[in-house]
Amino acid sequence: MLTLHTAPLLLPPGAGPLPDGAVLVQGEAVLAVGPRAELAAAHPGARTRAWPGLLTTGLTHARAVPLLESAYHPDPREYDLLGDAPLTGDALARLAPDRTRWAGSARRGVQRLLRHGVTRVAGTFTDPAVRSALARAGVTVVSPRAALGEGVPSFDPFAGGHDALSGVPLVPGVRADLAAFDVPDAAALRDGGAAACVATVLAGRLVHRAR
Repeated sequence: MLTLHTAPLLLPPGAGPLPDGAVLVQGEAVLAVGPRAELAAAHPGARTRAWPGLLTTGLTHARAVPLLESAYHPDPREYDLLGDAPLTGDALARLAPDRTRWAGSARRGVQRLLRHGVTRVAGTFTDPAVRSALARAGVTVVSPRAALGEGVPSFDPFAGGHDALSGVPLVPGVRADLAAFDVPDAAALRDGGAAACVATVLAGRLVHRAR
């Protein structure tokens, strides 16, 4: 099925912002990119998903290794006992999750990344449960970047001043990894807009929708 993803502002990496832009997706791939009115007229049968704010490629999280491999992400059913924040250090050691519990943590961690518009993670992942969760979700793993400090990072890929905007061109033929954020422009996105993610599309599939 053809799907037309639209937003008041389209932000293609390496190109100028496009007001009232759209991305036409067929299957797992981008079919066309351009003004919404033109693509809608050329493909009247396409399903339309109109997102607020801006639409861009999925974000890249540079510090997902410690986030997923050095922290336990509680199940909502555990919030009363453990809280909803990731457990690290001594708290993680006391919990000592078994393999089944750790696999669930990895899946929940990946899902929270998707809820922040992340479709690519940078690093070398060695934990089998984490590698399995990333592969099952379809998240792309890319080469690690330079060392970026100590401790477990935020789910927001822009935290600490990192630029998470993907360098993958938004052109026909690339895998349809997209994210929509309810923010007005790129500056607002870099200032913490990842928490305002309203939709994440991974290989053409809508894997997160906030509204």
